[in-house]
Amino acid sequence: MVKKQKIRVAFFSDILLEDFDGAVRTMYQIINRIPGDRFEFMFFTGITPRKKMSSKVVKVPSVTIPFNSNYKAALPFLASGKIDKRIKKFKPDIIHIASPSPLGNHALQLGQEMGIPVLTIYHTHFLSYVEYYLRSMPFLVNTAKDQVIKSNKKFYDQCDAVLIPTQTMKDELRSYGFNASRFMIWGRGIDRQIFNPAKKDVKRLNKITGNKNPKIVFASRLVWEKNLKTLIKIYHRIEKQKLPYQMIIVGDGVAKEELERVMPNAYFFGHVDHQKLAFIYASSFVFCFTSVSESYGNVLIEAMSSGLPCVAAAGGGSLSLIEDGRNGYLVDPNKPKSYLEKIELLRSSERRYNDVVQFGLQYTKHLSWDSLVDQYFAKIEDMITR
Repeated sequence: MVKKQKIRVAFFSDILLEDFDGAVRTMYQIINRIPGDRFEFMFFTGITPRKKMSSKVVKVPSVTIPFNSNYKAALPFLASGKIDKRIKKFKPDIIHIASPSPLGNHALQLGQEMGIPVLTIYHTHFLSYVEYYLRSMPFLVNTAKDQVIKSNKKFYDQCDAVLIPTQTMKDELRSYGFNASRFMIWGRGIDRQIFNPAKKDVKRLNKITGNKNPKIVFASRLVWEKNLKTLIKIYHRIEKQKLPYQMIIVGDGVAKEELERVMPNAYFFGHVDHQKLAFIYASSFVFCFTSVSESYGNVLIEAMSSGLPCVAAAGGGSLSLIEDGRNGYLVDPNKPKSYLEKIELLRSSERRYNDVVQFGLQYTKHLSWDSLVDQYFAKIEDMITR
């Protein structure tokens, strides 16, 4: 009997540190479920995993991004010979690209030269960063947006398949002229063994934070493009109005030191693993999310699955995940008063609070990573057999 040859996948990602951010966590849902009897992967990355992987990993030189010291961008032109030699020896059937970075564009070019299909997942809605970074120069915003749309459209339109997290994001990209015929809706899953209401332990959380007030939790990378200025304003309103809440912040990043300085009574957990994050969600009163830069918003479904109501900025992935007034609330992203009005609304009615919790639990009940990863591998098989 002739042994069936495995499908070879060359996977390009600037960062492969597990739990680094939502995009990398999504990648690891795939990586940790690779069917070794059917697929063989080779990874090309600027920041290699801390743990040894069963697949081959090729390190690419990288440099810290000037405006965000937490991130590094791989520089393929410094190792193009090495990359090209390894990939030609590997002879991939398909290329997976994480983002439209220099490394991603180099991989796209390799795929075109080798005549093999290229697949990518739309992880980050870069267009949403423009207004933040140019907030002091609003006269440049429209020009910059046009450039971001142009460069992203050029990249994604050359990929053979683009996995988009939500219908809302698909519609928005189509409105900018992206070739939606290449799009496939591919959402995100949740591990309900980890994120569930049974992790609730309010007394333990109160003991850790030294405060018995209901907890308003924010969880994200602590970078300014997550609309942290609004988060700070929410905190100061709580303090000024002497509202009975304690704000807790989960995550790390370049903004952490400044946040600690201007939010002295907030409790900062720093980076935590999923088990501790699940405990924090389940033991808190509400999840407050100010960011509009996510293409999906994994933290929102983690919170919902933990039995935590969400009050979130009406933008980005939140628009597809939250049905306003049902499984959470959507508010004007830049109006701190709006977030607190909804939080106070939840506190004013136990019945309303419990209804939002139950709708959130129902919403996340059928979000399975196993079925999504099966769809991903089926898509690869379909692309190379056409």
